[in-house]
Amino acid sequence: MSKLQLDNVNKQLGGLRILRDISLEIASGEFVVFVGPSGCGKSTLLRLIAGLESICAGDLLIDGRRVNDLEPRERGVGMVFQSYALYPHMSVYDNIGFGLKLAKTDKRSLRERVLETARILQLDKLLQRKPKELSGGQRQRVAMGRAMAREPDILLFDEPLSNLDAALRVQMRNEIARLHDRLGTTMIYVTHDQVEAMTLADKIVVLNAGRIEQVGTPRELYERPASRFVAGFLGSPRMNFLPARLLAPGPQSLIETPALGRLTALTFDSSALAADSPLSLGVRPEHLALQAAPGSAGLVVTGVEYLGCETYVHLDVGEDEPLICRCQTNAPWRVGDRVEVLADAGNLHLFDVEGAALPRRPAPDAASPRALAQGYA
Repeated sequence: MSKLQLDNVNKQLGGLRILRDISLEIASGEFVVFVGPSGCGKSTLLRLIAGLESICAGDLLIDGRRVNDLEPRERGVGMVFQSYALYPHMSVYDNIGFGLKLAKTDKRSLRERVLETARILQLDKLLQRKPKELSGGQRQRVAMGRAMAREPDILLFDEPLSNLDAALRVQMRNEIARLHDRLGTTMIYVTHDQVEAMTLADKIVVLNAGRIEQVGTPRELYERPASRFVAGFLGSPRMNFLPARLLAPGPQSLIETPALGRLTALTFDSSALAADSPLSLGVRPEHLALQAAPGSAGLVVTGVEYLGCETYVHLDVGEDEPLICRCQTNAPWRVGDRVEVLADAGNLHLFDVEGAALPRRPAPDAASPRALAQGYA
């Protein structure tokens, strides 16, 4: 296990800056996930750590040793690529042991390490098969085994599950999590799938346009996003965003939105802002509740998505995107119904015009009557 540190790392291709002042510490034995949209620089950052790309500026340290100029094989890292990249004419045994063979490992040690790696990955009964005789999940495990057999201090994964179907991704995700628990190796995992990030990571690094937006545990990022970008990226369905204005600045922020009316955001301190400041209100679907609206009042239901264990109700709020509320599976709402919205005031999110979250205060008791605010269209 190794500790990794990046200090103001930059990467530039021609006149284009791919990574900008990346500073990050990854503790020994941590499982860290780099996540972000396509083109944000997450795979480039992983390749810099592996030594497959050069660093233009800044320092990369492994266990306190600067490794900027070291070859990949000298860094003590192993990498699992998006493509399995297995040799089709070789058996599982030979694919796993190929890196060891290149390193001129003696035959006895090579055999011991291949057999132990195969046992851990439950490939020990498949060692004589060729890649064409394996399922997609088995091939991915062989690719992982090839990296593991070299006993690296740090294991790197570059979107290893993106070529698998949905059911197999869930299975492999669980296997990777169990593998980390067994080995305790420092692991860095790149994905664009926020579900993989939330379920696998000890710590998530959210990247956007070559910069780090936020670093924290899955819970910290989900419940306390530092920016509108992070808030919208994590969560499915994504967080609802509504334009709002600040009516009364202070330790408890009184705001107004065209769709929900007046709400008090109990956990945000807006004392530094002026009255009537424009804001963006964020609220997750699970923090909204619905009740029937009298007559022609309320918001109109425009869509209902039944998912078996839950139902998502879409509401017309006059914006480009609907307001989405997560309801129980037996929710009675139908398209055309009119409803009023109850928002959990302790779980609202406020962002300024630059997209940064407003400072927070301690959250109120969730059972408190004032933790619910009613919004009217």
